Amino acid sequence: MAVNIENQKCTGCGSCVDTCSVEALGLVDNVAVVDPDLCVECGVCMDECPVGAISLP
Repeated sequence: MAVNIENQKCTGCGSCVDTCSVEALGLVDNVAVVDPDLCVECGVCMDECPVGAISLP
């Protein structure tokens, strides 16, 4: 499993990418994307996202 990212809400600020300790997040075309094989669902990116675009399944 991995976090869910609402593409319409994501502003591409990169806060989640900078916060992810396992480097599971990246930006593609200014939208956050998650690698489900790396994500450990810790929720740190969720807390860091200023627009609430990230949620746990």
